[in-house]
Amino acid sequence: MDPTEDVQLELFRKMTVIRLFEKRAYDLFMQNLVKGTTHLGTGQEAVAAGVSSAMNADDYTFTTYRGHNHLIARGTPLTPIMAELLGRENGLMRGKGGSMHLLDVSHGILGAYAIIGAQLLIANGSAWSAQYRGTRQVTVAFLGDGATNIGAFHEALNFAVVWRLPVIFVCENNHYMEYTAIEAVTAVRHPAADRAPAYGLEPIVVDGNDVEAVYRTARAAIGKARDGGGPALIEADTYRHGGHSRADPGKYRPEEEVAGWLAKDPIPRYRAVLLRRGAAEAALAEIEKTAREAVDRATDEAKAGPEPRLELAATNVWADGGHSWRN
Repeated sequence: MDPTEDVQLELFRKMTVIRLFEKRAYDLFMQNLVKGTTHLGTGQEAVAAGVSSAMNADDYTFTTYRGHNHLIARGTPLTPIMAELLGRENGLMRGKGGSMHLLDVSHGILGAYAIIGAQLLIANGSAWSAQYRGTRQVTVAFLGDGATNIGAFHEALNFAVVWRLPVIFVCENNHYMEYTAIEAVTAVRHPAADRAPAYGLEPIVVDGNDVEAVYRTARAAIGKARDGGGPALIEADTYRHGGHSRADPGKYRPEEEVAGWLAKDPIPRYRAVLLRRGAAEAALAEIEKTAREAVDRATDEAKAGPEPRLELAATNVWADGGHSWRN
């Protein structure tokens, strides 16, 4: 099903906010204000926007350490995300998680995981919980192409199929597993989709820079899972504009390759599509203006947040909020 006009504008809005937020995160990192490292998904916005727009509000999301996109797309407010990057007490994790460990249970985000592939097995658990409780909730777990060569990826797929779990695995194939081209160390062309048939799943590859194609593909898979049809594995072909992290200039990538992918940037590409369909330039400009204002406001509020108090160090570590049980 093609997205309605309202959904089209929402897809554009989500991608625009994500891009501007991450651009600001980069600027703050270069000012030495971001605590620790950060991994940007610039260029991959269409995957997060398309998949999230196909989900229900009470569905679950698991993501990787490159997870800003997914939280923003699922509705997490910008200020606590930005504050978390800056290590402030008004951050999502009160400044203790940083960019790589974001969590927002109120929006169904059950964690960003720095251990490659770890989230996939845990996602099976949340999917099984929903199946057991009969809630019709679907779990979506994002992963990078590098995770397809990790044992947890194959274990997760196997049990998801065996138990017919309502879980969708979305591989954001940006063609590089950290600094190594995925094709250099993988026996198949499509690292996720070409492995799917081994587990009885359909091999699904989608243009990850076409936000509507992602939306339609995700909507079909999520709808099937919600109705008891079992899991799906989607490989979204995309590209990160920068290096692996802010410490990586990405010079190992051929210049012509980078230029080719920049020409397929999902945001100006979709903006042109909307204009051809008759969307008003003023309406799109207003979306962009509102997004810039939201990012500016989040930046100011994050910077104004206090440094975490020392007594917070031992909170949210144990289930009961304390450590006295150990004594």
